[in-house]
Amino acid sequence: MNDDGSPDWEGDGQALDPASDPVALLGPQIRDLRQQRLMTLSKLSSLCEMSLGHLSQVERGISTPSIRQLQAIASALGVTIGWFFRHEASLPPAEDEPFIVRAGRRRVLKMEGLGLKDELLVPDLDRTLELLLCTIQPGAGSKESYDHEGEEAGLILEGLLELWIEDRLHILEAGDSFAFESTRPHRYRNPGTVPTRVVWAITPPSF
Repeated sequence: MNDDGSPDWEGDGQALDPASDPVALLGPQIRDLRQQRLMTLSKLSSLCEMSLGHLSQVERGISTPSIRQLQAIASALGVTIGWFFRHEASLPPAEDEPFIVRAGRRRVLKMEGLGLKDELLVPDLDRTLELLLCTIQPGAGSKESYDHEGEEAGLILEGLLELWIEDRLHILEAGDSFAFESTRPHRYRNPGTVPTRVVWAITPPSF
């Protein structure tokens, strides 16, 4: 049984290995934060509009949430997706704080199961602008449209990006850029055969 008295759903998959897939670390973090908020699993699933079974599998590291689902979970728990970023390196030297991020000291959200990796290019999320370096593997993307407050813009560094803004499809190549209001439903995908790298700016921070 789960801590809210609901059945402990059994999934068909195996638990992800944190050593090979860091997204497996998301589940325990979501569960711990939910419990700190004194929120039941069923309450969180209702707020996120996710099935109880799927959310249970996410918390146990058996299933991977989509970007939209992760945003919904973070919002329901009162944090941004950036809360789940883990440090890949030690804290920055004192002389770099709070202005500089060295290439080898970026905070990374790496989701192998989704083929996505986001590197935070600003020192923290306590500001009005968020800047990410997004690496999208061939065929990977947000899978479904989502929207949120604010605006975003980006520059394609390498590869191709299929960007849907509302019902309009745009195919972007290296050197192309974009900007739009985040309240417009949008989604993206790498339609190519090599990884796509995008510098992506969002304000206010949603990650």
